[in-house]
Amino acid sequence: MDTTEPATSRFLRACRREAVDVTPVWFMRQAGRYMPEYRALRERYSLLELCASPELAATVTLQPVDALEVDAAILFSDLLIPLAPMGLPFHFAPGEGPVIESPIRSLEAIDRLRVFEPREDLAHVLATIRLVRARLAGRVPLIGFAGAPFTLASYAIEGGASRNFARTKALMFGEPEAWHRLCDTFATVVGHYLSAQIEAGVEVVQIFDSWVGALDARDYREFVQPHSRKIFDILDGTGVPTIHFGTGTSTILEELRDAGGDVIGVDWRIPIDEAWERIGENRAIQGNLDPTRLLGPIERMFDHVDDILARVGGRPGHIFNLGHGILPETPVEHVQALAQYVHNLGSSHGRAH
Repeated sequence: MDTTEPATSRFLRACRREAVDVTPVWFMRQAGRYMPEYRALRERYSLLELCASPELAATVTLQPVDALEVDAAILFSDLLIPLAPMGLPFHFAPGEGPVIESPIRSLEAIDRLRVFEPREDLAHVLATIRLVRARLAGRVPLIGFAGAPFTLASYAIEGGASRNFARTKALMFGEPEAWHRLCDTFATVVGHYLSAQIEAGVEVVQIFDSWVGALDARDYREFVQPHSRKIFDILDGTGVPTIHFGTGTSTILEELRDAGGDVIGVDWRIPIDEAWERIGENRAIQGNLDPTRLLGPIERMFDHVDDILARVGGRPGHIFNLGHGILPETPVEHVQALAQYVHNLGSSHGRAH
Protein backbone atom coordinates (compact mmCIF):
# COMPACT_ATOMS: atom_id res chain seq x y z
CA MET A 1 0.00 0.00 0.00
CA ASP A 2 1.30 3.47 -0.87
CA THR A 3 1.72 5.36 2.41
CA THR A 4 2.94 8.59 0.86
CA GLU A 5 0.83 11.68 1.28
CA PRO A 6 0.34 14.41 -1.32
CA ALA A 7 3.11 17.00 -1.44
CA THR A 8 0.44 19.62 -0.74
CA SER A 9 -0.34 18.31 2.71
CA ARG A 10 3.25 17.18 3.43
CA PHE A 11 4.69 20.68 3.21
CA LEU A 12 1.84 22.38 5.05
CA ARG A 13 1.84 19.72 7.78
CA ALA A 14 5.56 20.28 8.34
CA CYS A 15 4.95 24.03 8.66
CA ARG A 16 2.51 23.17 11.46
CA ARG A 17 4.99 20.72 13.08
CA GLU A 18 2.77 17.75 12.33
CA ALA A 19 4.06 14.29 11.39
CA VAL A 20 4.77 13.68 7.70
CA ASP A 21 5.57 10.62 5.61
CA VAL A 22 8.85 12.02 4.25
CA THR A 23 10.81 15.22 4.77
CA PRO A 24 9.37 17.94 2.52
CA VAL A 25 11.87 19.79 0.36
CA TRP A 26 11.93 22.94 -1.74
CA PHE A 27 14.72 25.30 -2.72
CA MET A 28 15.10 29.04 -2.58
CA ARG A 29 15.71 30.33 -6.13
CA GLN A 30 14.52 26.96 -7.44
CA ALA A 31 13.22 28.90 -10.46
CA GLY A 32 16.21 30.60 -12.02
CA ARG A 33 19.42 30.74 -13.96
CA TYR A 34 20.62 27.19 -13.30
CA MET A 35 17.69 25.87 -15.38
CA PRO A 36 18.08 25.82 -19.18
CA GLU A 37 14.35 26.52 -19.62
CA TYR A 38 14.74 29.73 -17.63
CA ARG A 39 17.90 30.80 -19.46
CA ALA A 40 16.07 30.37 -22.76
CA LEU A 41 13.41 32.82 -21.58
CA ARG A 42 16.03 35.27 -20.30
CA GLU A 43 17.56 35.43 -23.77
CA ARG A 44 14.29 37.01 -24.89
CA TYR A 45 13.10 38.91 -21.82
CA SER A 46 14.64 40.92 -18.97
CA LEU A 47 14.04 39.90 -15.37
CA LEU A 48 11.57 42.72 -14.86
CA GLU A 49 9.74 41.82 -18.06
CA LEU A 50 9.34 38.26 -16.78
CA CYS A 51 8.04 39.54 -13.43
CA ALA A 52 5.60 41.95 -15.12
CA SER A 53 3.94 39.29 -17.29
CA PRO A 54 1.60 36.92 -15.41
CA GLU A 55 1.89 34.37 -18.19
CA LEU A 56 5.71 34.38 -18.21
CA ALA A 57 6.04 34.57 -14.41
CA ALA A 58 3.64 31.64 -14.03
CA THR A 59 5.65 29.63 -16.56
CA VAL A 60 8.89 30.26 -14.65
CA THR A 61 7.23 29.49 -11.29
CA LEU A 62 6.14 26.08 -12.60
CA GLN A 63 9.41 25.10 -14.31
CA PRO A 64 11.03 23.56 -11.18
CA VAL A 65 7.79 21.87 -10.15
CA ASP A 66 7.83 20.03 -13.46
CA ALA A 67 11.59 19.31 -13.39
CA LEU A 68 12.26 18.55 -9.71
CA GLU A 69 10.76 16.46 -6.93
CA VAL A 70 9.87 19.51 -4.80
CA ASP A 71 7.02 19.81 -2.32
CA ALA A 72 6.25 23.49 -2.91
CA ALA A 73 6.34 26.12 -5.64
CA ILE A 74 7.51 29.64 -4.88
CA LEU A 75 6.15 32.61 -6.75
CA PHE A 76 8.58 33.93 -9.36
CA SER A 77 9.05 37.61 -8.60
CA ASP A 78 11.69 39.88 -7.04
CA LEU A 79 12.12 41.27 -3.55
CA LEU A 80 12.34 44.81 -4.89
CA ILE A 81 9.06 44.79 -6.84
CA PRO A 82 7.22 46.92 -4.20
CA LEU A 83 9.83 49.69 -4.43
CA ALA A 84 8.70 51.16 -7.75
CA PRO A 85 5.07 51.88 -6.72
CA MET A 86 6.45 53.38 -3.49
CA GLY A 87 8.33 55.94 -5.62
CA LEU A 88 11.71 54.18 -5.80
CA PRO A 89 12.17 53.04 -9.41
CA PHE A 90 15.04 50.66 -10.09
CA HIS A 91 16.64 48.64 -12.86
CA PHE A 92 19.07 45.76 -13.12
CA ALA A 93 22.53 46.63 -14.42
CA PRO A 94 24.29 43.81 -16.31
CA GLY A 95 26.63 42.00 -13.94
CA GLU A 96 25.94 44.41 -11.08
CA GLY A 97 22.47 43.57 -9.83
CA PRO A 98 19.75 46.06 -8.86
CA VAL A 99 20.34 49.81 -9.06
CA ILE A 100 17.96 52.14 -7.21
CA GLU A 101 17.66 55.21 -9.39
CA SER A 102 17.12 57.74 -6.57
CA PRO A 103 18.44 56.26 -3.32
CA ILE A 104 17.08 57.55 -0.03
CA ARG A 105 19.42 60.21 1.31
CA SER A 106 17.12 62.43 3.42
CA LEU A 107 14.12 62.54 5.70
CA GLU A 108 12.24 64.34 2.92
CA ALA A 109 12.82 61.32 0.64
CA ILE A 110 11.39 59.03 3.33
CA ASP A 111 8.33 61.22 3.74
CA ARG A 112 7.71 61.15 -0.02
CA LEU A 113 7.37 57.35 -0.08
CA ARG A 114 3.95 56.13 -1.07
CA VAL A 115 1.97 53.46 0.77
CA PHE A 116 0.20 51.98 -2.22
CA GLU A 117 -2.69 49.58 -2.80
CA PRO A 118 -1.14 46.27 -3.98
CA ARG A 119 -4.39 45.08 -5.54
CA GLU A 120 -4.03 47.98 -8.00
CA ASP A 121 -0.33 48.73 -8.35
CA LEU A 122 0.88 45.12 -8.21
CA ALA A 123 -2.16 43.51 -9.80
CA HIS A 124 0.11 41.61 -12.21
CA VAL A 125 1.71 39.73 -9.28
CA LEU A 126 -1.70 38.74 -7.96
CA ALA A 127 -2.75 37.65 -11.45
CA THR A 128 0.36 35.45 -11.58
CA ILE A 129 -0.66 33.83 -8.28
CA ARG A 130 -4.14 33.03 -9.55
CA LEU A 131 -2.73 31.62 -12.78
CA VAL A 132 -0.19 29.43 -10.96
CA ARG A 133 -2.77 28.10 -8.51
CA ALA A 134 -5.03 27.10 -11.41
CA ARG A 135 -2.21 25.36 -13.24
CA LEU A 136 -0.86 23.61 -10.15
CA ALA A 137 -4.30 22.08 -9.60
CA GLY A 138 -3.35 21.14 -6.06
CA ARG A 139 -0.10 19.33 -6.93
CA VAL A 140 1.95 21.34 -4.42
CA PRO A 141 1.31 24.49 -2.36
CA LEU A 142 2.36 27.93 -3.60
CA ILE A 143 4.62 30.11 -1.46
CA GLY A 144 4.36 33.88 -1.69
CA PHE A 145 7.07 36.18 -0.38
CA ALA A 146 8.30 39.69 0.27
CA GLY A 147 11.42 41.38 1.58
CA ALA A 148 11.69 42.39 5.23
CA PRO A 149 12.00 46.06 6.21
CA PHE A 150 15.75 45.98 6.95
CA THR A 151 16.63 44.31 3.66
CA LEU A 152 14.38 46.62 1.62
CA ALA A 153 15.69 49.66 3.48
CA SER A 154 19.30 48.65 2.86
CA TYR A 155 18.69 48.46 -0.89
CA ALA A 156 16.82 51.77 -0.88
CA ILE A 157 19.52 53.58 1.10
CA GLU A 158 22.63 52.04 -0.44
CA GLY A 159 21.25 52.28 -3.96
CA GLY A 160 21.81 48.56 -4.54
CA ALA A 161 23.69 45.68 -2.98
CA SER A 162 26.28 46.44 -0.31
CA ARG A 163 29.18 44.74 1.44
CA ASN A 164 29.29 46.80 4.64
CA PHE A 165 25.90 48.59 4.75
CA ALA A 166 27.71 51.79 5.76
CA ARG A 167 25.02 54.24 4.60
CA THR A 168 22.28 52.05 6.08
CA LYS A 169 23.91 51.89 9.49
CA ALA A 170 24.83 55.58 9.38
CA LEU A 171 21.13 56.45 9.04
CA MET A 172 20.14 53.84 11.63
CA PHE A 173 22.58 55.08 14.27
CA GLY A 174 22.67 58.76 13.33
CA GLU A 175 18.98 59.41 12.64
CA PRO A 176 17.04 56.70 14.48
CA GLU A 177 13.72 58.53 14.18
CA ALA A 178 14.07 58.68 10.39
CA TRP A 179 15.13 55.03 10.32
CA HIS A 180 12.07 53.89 12.26
CA ARG A 181 9.79 55.98 10.07
CA LEU A 182 11.29 54.35 6.96
CA CYS A 183 11.04 50.80 8.30
CA ASP A 184 7.51 51.34 9.59
CA THR A 185 6.52 52.38 6.07
CA PHE A 186 8.13 49.27 4.61
CA ALA A 187 6.43 47.07 7.23
CA THR A 188 3.02 48.53 6.34
CA VAL A 189 3.60 48.05 2.59
CA VAL A 190 4.89 44.49 3.01
CA GLY A 191 2.08 43.50 5.37
CA HIS A 192 -0.55 44.72 2.91
CA TYR A 193 1.28 43.16 -0.05
CA LEU A 194 1.46 39.74 1.59
CA SER A 195 -2.17 39.97 2.69
CA ALA A 196 -3.10 40.59 -0.95
CA GLN A 197 -0.98 37.60 -2.02
CA ILE A 198 -2.84 35.42 0.48
CA GLU A 199 -6.19 36.66 -0.85
CA ALA A 200 -5.01 35.78 -4.37
CA GLY A 201 -4.20 32.22 -3.31
CA VAL A 202 -0.72 31.68 -1.86
CA GLU A 203 -0.79 29.07 0.89
CA VAL A 204 2.43 30.00 2.73
CA VAL A 205 4.38 33.27 2.86
CA GLN A 206 8.09 33.78 3.43
CA ILE A 207 9.71 36.97 4.70
CA PHE A 208 13.23 37.34 3.29
CA ASP A 209 15.56 39.34 5.54
CA SER A 210 18.52 38.39 3.42
CA TRP A 211 21.04 40.92 4.78
CA VAL A 212 20.01 41.21 8.43
CA GLY A 213 23.00 39.11 9.51
CA ALA A 214 24.96 42.36 9.21
CA LEU A 215 23.55 43.34 12.64
CA ASP A 216 24.26 42.17 16.16
CA ALA A 217 21.50 41.11 18.55
CA ARG A 218 21.24 44.45 20.34
CA ASP A 219 20.87 46.46 17.14
CA TYR A 220 18.43 43.91 15.72
CA ARG A 221 16.20 44.25 18.79
CA GLU A 222 16.22 48.06 18.62
CA PHE A 223 16.15 48.78 14.91
CA VAL A 224 14.61 45.77 13.16
CA GLN A 225 12.54 43.54 15.43
CA PRO A 226 9.57 45.92 15.94
CA HIS A 227 9.13 46.37 12.19
CA SER A 228 9.41 42.70 11.24
CA ARG A 229 7.02 41.87 14.09
CA LYS A 230 4.51 44.36 12.67
CA ILE A 231 4.34 42.34 9.44
CA PHE A 232 3.68 39.09 11.29
CA ASP A 233 1.04 40.86 13.41
CA ILE A 234 -0.70 42.02 10.22
CA LEU A 235 -0.69 38.43 8.93
CA ASP A 236 -1.86 36.96 12.22
CA GLY A 237 -5.28 35.38 11.83
CA THR A 238 -4.95 34.63 8.11
CA GLY A 239 -4.41 30.94 8.89
CA VAL A 240 -1.49 30.87 6.46
CA PRO A 241 1.87 29.57 7.77
CA THR A 242 4.71 32.10 7.79
CA ILE A 243 8.44 31.49 7.21
CA HIS A 244 11.05 33.95 8.50
CA PHE A 245 14.39 33.68 6.73
CA GLY A 246 17.75 35.42 6.91
CA THR A 247 21.40 34.62 6.29
CA GLY A 248 24.29 35.08 8.69
CA THR A 249 21.79 34.98 11.56
CA SER A 250 23.57 32.53 13.90
CA THR A 251 24.04 35.29 16.49
CA ILE A 252 20.43 36.56 16.34
CA LEU A 253 18.31 33.40 16.03
CA GLU A 254 16.37 34.08 19.22
CA GLU A 255 15.68 37.66 18.16
CA LEU A 256 14.61 36.53 14.69
CA ARG A 257 12.23 34.01 16.29
CA ASP A 258 10.78 36.62 18.63
CA ALA A 259 10.02 38.88 15.66
CA GLY A 260 7.68 36.19 14.33
CA GLY A 261 7.26 33.26 11.99
CA ASP A 262 5.86 29.74 12.28
CA VAL A 263 8.97 28.42 10.51
CA ILE A 264 12.45 29.88 11.05
CA GLY A 265 14.94 29.58 8.20
CA VAL A 266 18.49 28.64 9.16
CA ASP A 267 21.59 28.98 7.01
CA TRP A 268 24.57 26.57 6.89
CA ARG A 269 26.80 28.39 9.39
CA ILE A 270 25.31 26.59 12.39
CA PRO A 271 24.37 22.92 12.85
CA ILE A 272 20.63 22.56 12.51
CA ASP A 273 20.13 20.84 15.88
CA GLU A 274 21.96 23.65 17.69
CA ALA A 275 19.86 26.20 15.85
CA TRP A 276 16.62 24.39 16.68
CA GLU A 277 17.56 24.15 20.35
CA ARG A 278 18.05 27.90 20.48
CA ILE A 279 14.93 28.68 18.44
CA GLY A 280 12.79 26.30 20.49
CA GLU A 281 10.73 23.20 19.76
CA ASN A 282 7.58 25.27 19.34
CA ARG A 283 8.74 26.46 15.91
CA ALA A 284 9.30 24.56 12.70
CA ILE A 285 12.67 24.97 11.02
CA GLN A 286 13.81 25.28 7.41
CA GLY A 287 17.32 24.55 6.18
CA ASN A 288 20.19 24.26 6.06
CA LEU A 289 22.51 22.89 3.35
CA ASP A 290 25.25 25.18 2.00
CA PRO A 291 24.27 25.96 -1.63
CA THR A 292 27.86 25.38 -2.74
CA ARG A 293 27.55 21.71 -1.72
CA LEU A 294 25.55 21.25 -4.92
CA LEU A 295 28.60 22.23 -6.97
CA GLY A 296 30.79 19.38 -5.73
CA PRO A 297 30.58 15.58 -5.96
CA ILE A 298 27.10 14.20 -5.35
CA GLU A 299 28.29 11.69 -2.74
CA ARG A 300 29.86 14.45 -0.66
CA MET A 301 26.61 16.43 -0.93
CA PHE A 302 24.70 13.37 0.27
CA ASP A 303 27.03 13.07 3.28
CA HIS A 304 25.97 16.54 4.40
CA VAL A 305 22.31 15.71 3.84
CA ASP A 306 22.78 12.62 6.02
CA ASP A 307 24.25 14.80 8.76
CA ILE A 308 21.39 17.33 8.61
CA LEU A 309 18.68 14.66 8.73
CA ALA A 310 20.48 12.77 11.51
CA ARG A 311 20.63 15.95 13.58
CA VAL A 312 16.93 16.56 12.98
CA GLY A 313 16.29 13.01 14.16
CA GLY A 314 12.83 12.69 12.65
CA ARG A 315 11.34 15.51 14.72
CA PRO A 316 8.22 16.95 13.05
CA GLY A 317 8.56 20.45 11.70
CA HIS A 318 11.64 20.18 9.48
CA ILE A 319 11.50 21.46 5.90
CA PHE A 320 14.63 20.66 3.94
CA ASN A 321 16.08 23.60 2.04
CA LEU A 322 19.38 25.30 1.33
CA GLY A 323 20.83 27.97 3.57
CA HIS A 324 20.34 30.46 0.71
CA GLY A 325 19.36 30.32 -2.95
CA ILE A 326 20.53 27.87 -5.62
CA LEU A 327 23.61 29.27 -7.37
CA PRO A 328 23.37 29.89 -11.14
CA GLU A 329 26.22 27.47 -11.95
CA THR A 330 24.54 24.54 -10.15
CA PRO A 331 23.98 21.42 -12.31
CA VAL A 332 20.25 20.69 -12.62
CA GLU A 333 20.90 16.97 -12.13
CA HIS A 334 22.45 17.70 -8.72
CA VAL A 335 19.28 19.52 -7.63
CA GLN A 336 17.13 16.67 -8.91
CA ALA A 337 19.29 14.11 -7.11
CA LEU A 338 19.19 16.10 -3.88
CA ALA A 339 15.39 16.34 -3.77
CA GLN A 340 15.00 12.66 -4.53
CA TYR A 341 17.62 11.69 -1.93
CA VAL A 342 15.92 13.71 0.83
CA HIS A 343 12.61 12.03 0.07
CA ASN A 344 14.12 8.55 -0.05
CA LEU A 345 16.13 9.03 3.12
CA GLY A 346 13.20 10.57 4.94
CA SER A 347 11.05 7.65 3.93
CA SER A 348 13.62 5.07 5.10
CA HIS A 349 13.68 6.78 8.51
CA GLY A 350 9.98 6.01 8.86
CA ARG A 351 8.88 9.51 9.74
CA ALA A 352 5.14 8.89 9.66
CA HIS A 353 3.52 8.09 12.98
